[in-house]
Amino acid sequence: MTRVPTPAYPDAAAYPDASWTPDTTAAPTAEDFARRRQVRPADPVATMGVRAVVNKMGLLRLSPGRHEQELKRDIEMVRRNFGGLRQVTVVNPKGGAGKTVAILLLAMTFGQKRGGYVLAWDNNETQGTLGMRAQQDFHSRTVRDMLRDLGQFQGAHGRVGDLSQYVRSQGEGMFDVLASDESATGGEMLTAAAFAEIREVVSRFYKLIFVDTGNNVRAQNWQASMDATDQLVVTMSARNDSAETAARMLDHLEQSGRQRLVRQAVTVVSMPPSRKEIDLPAIQEHFAARTRAVLLAPYERLIDSGEPIRYGGLSSATRDAWLKIAAAVAEGL
Repeated sequence: MTRVPTPAYPDAAAYPDASWTPDTTAAPTAEDFARRRQVRPADPVATMGVRAVVNKMGLLRLSPGRHEQELKRDIEMVRRNFGGLRQVTVVNPKGGAGKTVAILLLAMTFGQKRGGYVLAWDNNETQGTLGMRAQQDFHSRTVRDMLRDLGQFQGAHGRVGDLSQYVRSQGEGMFDVLASDESATGGEMLTAAAFAEIREVVSRFYKLIFVDTGNNVRAQNWQASMDATDQLVVTMSARNDSAETAARMLDHLEQSGRQRLVRQAVTVVSMPPSRKEIDLPAIQEHFAARTRAVLLAPYERLIDSGEPIRYGGLSSATRDAWLKIAAAVAEGL
């Protein structure tokens, strides 16, 4: 057996300078030992489509096609570290502009690709529809119940288990819903202070919050949500009235000193079952000049039904489109 010689170092006593240290450059370190694991990553192999079938046959090793590469890039963007709590606010004062659907599909997409710690919050003044379009849970409590019981979360009090009494778990969607008051007549309007108090509590338990706004831009809680926004998402159907309402809202935001939110916003246009009699180019041109990105959301019968939305029930085209939208949102976070 060959003996590995121990490096010989000069006698330290011969060097009175206490700052002297022996030269150990020739000796291996723990870092050298750990570096052995840093092997070259394997070349990507297609896992989708015809290329994946060919790979399974063992005849060739084809790399991912363009579509699969784009999907992987979008997933990587959605999974990136945002460096702290982030709020995405979805807006359009017109009813039926797709705000609630956008909130659910964005929360589902981020929940699926990132994991938990995602909240969809219905910040309507009174009655909102987020809780109706989401999956039901063991309770039907809303934001007003939580507001009434905020005392139990003051200071260091309150745990995730306590919060589950007020938010509704979405199962396979991998996110939670904080529903608005589901009574059309009960309760007073939510104030800016109420919004701030609720946000302070939920921010302890979630990394990403999607806020669904109401239709009154003058409402205190609407304005408060704007002030706390990191990324704005403007939704509309591919109709002139829906687009014009969104454009006037952007005017309001710019006039109130929120030009940066507008410039960095992502615009989502929901497509109808038929493109007849819609002026899509004009809508795209206007919002492309004002916001960072304009993306189209394809028509989906499940969404149009008004029933609760399940991620697994969506078509692959819809899931891919909302992944692209989610990636655009993540880029701004």
